[in-house]
Amino acid sequence: MVKHGLKRAGRGLRLFVRRLMRQTQGNVALMFAIALPILMMITLGAVDLHQASKVKAELQDALDAAALAAARSIYADDANINRVGMAALKANMPRYFQAGSADTANFVLSNNRVTGEARVNVKVLVANIFLPPYGKLLDDYLPVGSRSEVLRASRNVEVAMALDITGSMDNCTRNCPPTSKLQDLQAAAKDLIDIVVQDQQTPFYSKVALVPYAAGVNVGSLAAQARGPLDSTTRSVTAATWVSGTVRTISNISRASPTTITSNGHGFATGDRVVLWNVQDIPALNGVPYEVARISNNQFQLRTLSASGAASSYQGSSTSTSKSAYVAKCVRSDCGLTITAANHGLSVNDHVRLTSMGGLAQLNEAGFRVASVSGSQLVLNSTRSLGLVQASKGGVSYSGGGQLMNGRDGAEWRVFSTADGYINVLPSSTCVSERAGAERYTEARPSTAYVGRSYLDSSNACPSAAITPLTASATTLKTKIDQMRGGGSTAGQIGIAWAWYMLSPNFASLFDGAGKPGAYAPTETLKVAILMTDGEFNTPFRDGVIALDAGSGSGALNTHINLNSSNGDPFAQSVELCRAMHARGVVVYTVGFDLGSDTGRPNVIDSALDVMEACATNKNTHFFQANSGADLKEAFRAIGRDITRLRIAR
Repeated sequence: MVKHGLKRAGRGLRLFVRRLMRQTQGNVALMFAIALPILMMITLGAVDLHQASKVKAELQDALDAAALAAARSIYADDANINRVGMAALKANMPRYFQAGSADTANFVLSNNRVTGEARVNVKVLVANIFLPPYGKLLDDYLPVGSRSEVLRASRNVEVAMALDITGSMDNCTRNCPPTSKLQDLQAAAKDLIDIVVQDQQTPFYSKVALVPYAAGVNVGSLAAQARGPLDSTTRSVTAATWVSGTVRTISNISRASPTTITSNGHGFATGDRVVLWNVQDIPALNGVPYEVARISNNQFQLRTLSASGAASSYQGSSTSTSKSAYVAKCVRSDCGLTITAANHGLSVNDHVRLTSMGGLAQLNEAGFRVASVSGSQLVLNSTRSLGLVQASKGGVSYSGGGQLMNGRDGAEWRVFSTADGYINVLPSSTCVSERAGAERYTEARPSTAYVGRSYLDSSNACPSAAITPLTASATTLKTKIDQMRGGGSTAGQIGIAWAWYMLSPNFASLFDGAGKPGAYAPTETLKVAILMTDGEFNTPFRDGVIALDAGSGSGALNTHINLNSSNGDPFAQSVELCRAMHARGVVVYTVGFDLGSDTGRPNVIDSALDVMEACATNKNTHFFQANSGADLKEAFRAIGRDITRLRIAR
């Protein structure tokens, strides 16, 4: 269709030229008629030359890949070397090298070097349609040639990709239909695998490892070796007292200041000390000691207690609720929970979790702060325990069976004071956080210094996609990539650390067989880290929990500990890790996806864009800014080609 259109245009143009040639008036028309063929030959010939240059670039890429495939084969004779090279070349350029064509290619092995030469004929598209009246500028075909050499004494390749699979990767706040950002990433990563991972793995291997990250990095079954085993020790509770009398049901809490509690036949007198639980719509009321100000048999108000324990101002509420909640009279004036547990090993301000509390079921699974210790007896503070927000009615008398667990970092369950003044309990996970202490920016083996543990809330959970150690199975890698799901905040510094660890021989003990990284030997093994993100690093940790100084978007404050991060700013952490990688000879490529141009404060690394630029081995050649899905795919393809070409000599 296009060719017929061009022919019609050509006929029209020739008629126009003939009319000009018949004109006898005016030198300008005559000069134009004489010059037109030359201008047409130059202009239209350039179209064909541009087409030929595009084919030449395709031919060079295909020839590089074919020469590499031939070099990686097990053969030592020219016939088989040529057969392997031609098969790869035809697969990559299916429109050429057909039977009966004049296209030629040849691959030979000499002095441990595979040399590939190819020549294809590119059909002229434009010039011969317009120019026949004046003669030919070009033949019907333009010859295009290329040459590639691959040293058979090549290197092994180990690549680790740290891939951002946070919540922002799975939405369309930007104009991303028909695919999400995560789908773009999955396609781009698989393209790179097609380029880097070779079918032939002898005499040199090419492997890729995957490090998907969000609020942490999921190391799966390797967690115990990487972050250490978890402590599941509990102590038996032999006695417990908290409340007395009868547990009363609350039917309404008013929105007022002071708030009014409705509990029919509550039986409380003014001055009684009480505690509430299962107040789901007003979490701040749970576990707090209050003094009663009686209104009637069915209603009362609450007075808060000062630091000295005296009744103070009335409690107000900006929210009302008619959901059932519970209230009971406290045994102690401060409403502390007194328990007895031998050999508990606890100190003041430690945090604990209670389970299996017979008769006091409302306390099960909740966290508490240790207020005082006297031998085997403890007084626990229940104030604003989130475990009491959705608790059963329970009772007033302990009947036995209770278990006490220290909620320290390293336990199966983490109990801590939150950034907004609650006590929370979070489960352990197979995710890991930053390594703290003297080895925080080193690759010291895990047996020397464990990496950090990770306790995450379900609203910002450990990603389901775990790391994939180095493998030469493209099928396995692609399957793992397809299984990645977006969600959670951005702990990019942890992703960067694990990209390094996947390549570090010091971490080899974590992995089995082919997953073990090789030694640092640049002449034998090329080690490459690819770091990709689409947003700001906002999730540093402290003692296994997201820190007080975490950035916006890192989850609710009641999932953050009330202490700042152990290692400080995640941007600075990331750059320190990259510098350490550079010092070990790891080549680092970085990809910023839809990051924009904001670099924060001048001369300060305080944005993801700053980190991506600083982490790249060379900012000008190893950092890629991708503003769309198409850009992202091209960036990964370019990185894949560059990794491959590190072993190609022309």
